[in-house]
Amino acid sequence: MKKCCSVPFPEKLSEQYEILENRIVANVGADKIKNMILEFIDMHDEWLFFILEIPTNWNNEPKDENGELMGRHKDVYYIDGCSQEKAKSILSDIGDLLIDDGMNCFGFGAHESKEEILFEKYNVMTIYTHNPEKYEAFLKNYNITKTDNLVTAWDTFSEEHCGESEIYEIDGKNIYSIPENYIKYGIYFAERREE
Repeated sequence: MKKCCSVPFPEKLSEQYEILENRIVANVGADKIKNMILEFIDMHDEWLFFILEIPTNWNNEPKDENGELMGRHKDVYYIDGCSQEKAKSILSDIGDLLIDDGMNCFGFGAHESKEEILFEKYNVMTIYTHNPEKYEAFLKNYNITKTDNLVTAWDTFSEEHCGESEIYEIDGKNIYSIPENYIKYGIYFAERREE
């Protein structure tokens, strides 16, 4: 698990993947995430983009007329037009923070092929692709095996047994520091989505 995530029944989880309609969903050990992203970047000799989803700051959450929260949201940010070199530089700069943090979802996508790799809470990885078969060897190289019935951490949660995720801080920075610090790299706020 990531440093800032814990689950009640880790023994129910395995590093496996399942192919769904236009995506692959997998459980991936935190120690493999950075190398998998680097390999994904190397596989795409085209313009890339970086995506970051972070929980909306509590003060910015929409509230009703009584001041009650109207659901939870996440803020979505992008950096478009990344070369492979720039994408790797972003990963080098903030990859450890993103990987260890328990609250964000991040990844990279390719503008032309429309493929994306995203790492979410509780070590769930999703690859969006119209050709999932081309990633089978990729996943096999990381000893992630195929299954027809993937069990992710989300499948093990209940009202009595839930997961825990928290924010990670390194050198006084956390995921909320990224949008402000990456303006010079072209990061921009794209939208606020419901969780």
